[in-house]
Amino acid sequence: MKSLLLNNVYDLNKTDTPLILKDIPEPVPTDFELLIKIIACGVCHTEIDEIEGRTPPPFYPVVPGHQVIGNVIGIGDKVTKFEISDRVGIGWIYSSCGKCSYCLEGNDNLCAEFRATGRDVNGGYEEYMVVPENSAFLIPEIFSDSEAAPLLCAGAIGYRSVKLTGLINGESLGLTGFGASAHIVLKMVKHKFPDTKIFVFARSEKERDFAKSLGADWTGDTLTKCPEELNCIIDTTPVWMPVVEAMRNLKPGGRLVINAIRKEDIDKNYLMKIDYSEHLWMEKEIKSVANVSTSDIREFLELAAEIPLKPEYQEYRLEDANIALLELKHRKIRGAKVLRI
Repeated sequence: MKSLLLNNVYDLNKTDTPLILKDIPEPVPTDFELLIKIIACGVCHTEIDEIEGRTPPPFYPVVPGHQVIGNVIGIGDKVTKFEISDRVGIGWIYSSCGKCSYCLEGNDNLCAEFRATGRDVNGGYEEYMVVPENSAFLIPEIFSDSEAAPLLCAGAIGYRSVKLTGLINGESLGLTGFGASAHIVLKMVKHKFPDTKIFVFARSEKERDFAKSLGADWTGDTLTKCPEELNCIIDTTPVWMPVVEAMRNLKPGGRLVINAIRKEDIDKNYLMKIDYSEHLWMEKEIKSVANVSTSDIREFLELAAEIPLKPEYQEYRLEDANIALLELKHRKIRGAKVLRI
């Protein structure tokens, strides 16, 4: 089967082909696993973090990709939740222990035995994959394959980010960075919190125009002072500068949630600019998002179907994954990027 393999750590400023297309054997499902024929797979900045070594795979080669849509074509002997031909999705969470306190309380994303799709096991940049049945989700019929793929990570982690802000209807929300996740968050918040004003910070004028077209109440450059102090801000950028700048725009007691698995080091010295009195005083908070739980994906898919929330996306052939990744690296973004397998 055709697969895109990552064989080592690469600097995307020095190579434009980090992933190599090769034929590898088709996987075989065990007792509790599904064999999936992949239809589409979203492209995420976390793949860039894997390629550049900020969250490296434990082995090479590995197949990236964790926003997977496909049809069940094989099932293990002990599978009970799915049938042949079901259309399912697989997100970043591939498996966890299922027994620790985090798993039992619904925060399996914090489990010490957490394994990630496309990093700790082969993911969706290929034609077929296996997945434990507990980590697969039925996809509502209302979504096309390419609409559904970004919901599994960009959407679900955006959903968890909003939960972690503690946002209440009528409170103000800032979004710094406006790519795949943030544009879904804006649509979701407009539905769930109709009296909330949304302020978008983005360095690209095209991203700001995109945010306005989706209903943002205000947009400005990352360095621009917001016209009012905000209750909450969600950061979806890959770097540190927007985090530090966003803290200036929080109200007393406000919370900034960082929606990123890793941050690039290119501006890490910006952290030295954090001033206690300017950025953290008055009980301001910074909170990270650690991946997504299985309940996040399940709940978000239900909410997205109810709204209905359909992401903006651009499609690429599997063979053009390197192009999509480089565009993402260099912030050529409008909505989400999706590979058609």
